[in-house]
Amino acid sequence: MSRRKVAILGATGSIGQSTIDLIAAAPDRFEVIALTGANNVAQLAHDARRLKARFAAVADEKLLPALRAALDGSGIANGAGASALAEAATGEAEWVMAAIVGCAGLEPVMAAIAAGKTVALANKEALVTAGALMIDAAQRSNATILPVDSEHNAIFQCLAGQDEKRVARLILTASGGPFRTRTAAEMDRATPAEAVAHPNWSMGAKISVDSATMMNKGLELIEAHYLFGLPSARLDVLVHPQSIVHSLVEYEDGSVLAQLGPSDMRVPIAHTLAWPERMTTAVPRLDLVRAGRLDFEAPDPVRFPALRLARQALEAGGAAPAVLNAANEIAVAAFLDHAIHFGDIARFVERALQTMDEPAPATIADVIALDRRTRDRARADLERRAA
Repeated sequence: MSRRKVAILGATGSIGQSTIDLIAAAPDRFEVIALTGANNVAQLAHDARRLKARFAAVADEKLLPALRAALDGSGIANGAGASALAEAATGEAEWVMAAIVGCAGLEPVMAAIAAGKTVALANKEALVTAGALMIDAAQRSNATILPVDSEHNAIFQCLAGQDEKRVARLILTASGGPFRTRTAAEMDRATPAEAVAHPNWSMGAKISVDSATMMNKGLELIEAHYLFGLPSARLDVLVHPQSIVHSLVEYEDGSVLAQLGPSDMRVPIAHTLAWPERMTTAVPRLDLVRAGRLDFEAPDPVRFPALRLARQALEAGGAAPAVLNAANEIAVAAFLDHAIHFGDIARFVERALQTMDEPAPATIADVIALDRRTRDRARADLERRAA
């Protein structure tokens, strides 16, 4: 059996590192064509040497000399900047992990899709801000988009072999974050340290705050719409504090299929890496007896208004999802810097949506420009309120 040729965009981040761990454990199944990183040259060079990658690229052009020095004598080709990231995305690899965080990942993700690759999509911003553009491009190029987010990957697995026309609802599960049982008043006084203390997952500060506001689940509703083609009315969220059931699919006959697994991102990554087959992993096995119980509850729209805002943005379409995403990132950063209160995050995003006057983006360049304008307006809004 020939080895699958892979590229990892965002190899030095957490998703990239988990992907590398899986590949390193199965060298007979995978051949690494390209690795890219943002600015961690030492890690990028180490992994490129270890996996015998053919090409390594760093996003920051100023770091190219450092990368070349770190790869000296390895024979690994290298590059830097946007053109190098595009080269990694469109080269010989047939499977591309898209794990570059933020809008910096939009252009290489679109390049991989336009080239007809199988794209394992871990970049949440890609579909939130440019979902229609990317799905259209995938249809034109016959690319395959495989969801890496645990919730969307769970839905993808539950849909396997089923007629999607018979789907009644897609149900995304949410842990409820660290404030699931807090009152609105307690949440408004919450500190950044409390907000990033996720009960189940080990994540970065920004996504941990998104979990605390439940904005992450709102963004996932938008992603689900583009991935699976269902309208907002057939997309639901269910709070499940154990994070064992990752999502569910309800069919028209009343059957509900669920995907269960440990809270470990290596599981959905492995599913996409080996798809349509499976691969062995070293992930600890799920012990339902030890888990003991599975609880479910409806999300509270009063304490977690971010869900409502995300659904409004989804239903409005056009520029709204990109504005939602950009304004939320600025608000979360301000909260982490102690510039605003936790409860101000959703209020800040709502103002951005109410005051936006933007056309629907027609290209990735339009999306990037829209993102930049929204961030500029959001920062100006913060400055006015701080004055």
